[in-house]
Amino acid sequence: MPTSITQIDDLERNKIVLRVEGDLMLDDALLLERIALGLRDENGKNLTLDFADLNLLDSESAPVVKRLEREHGFEIEGLHIFLQKMVEEVESRKSG
Repeated sequence: MPTSITQIDDLERNKIVLRVEGDLMLDDALLLERIALGLRDENGKNLTLDFADLNLLDSESAPVVKRLEREHGFEIEGLHIFLQKMVEEVESRKSG
């Protein structure tokens, strides 16, 4: 399933939410990173990345998702616990 990235303006929280749906492969994750950084630079607002409707997160895109959270400070929502563990496991293998 192709990746879909939808921008939602959350006025209550004064944030932009990027809802990611489908399969997140490396090229899609890198595109998401560029979009998120560009939106933050343009708007000066906090960004939340919503992965609740994600079907697949491949092992190459997992470190990009983790970088978005750790290095860029984006809030991550909607990752189920097994996906969070997978991201952490892949990240620890790459750094160790």
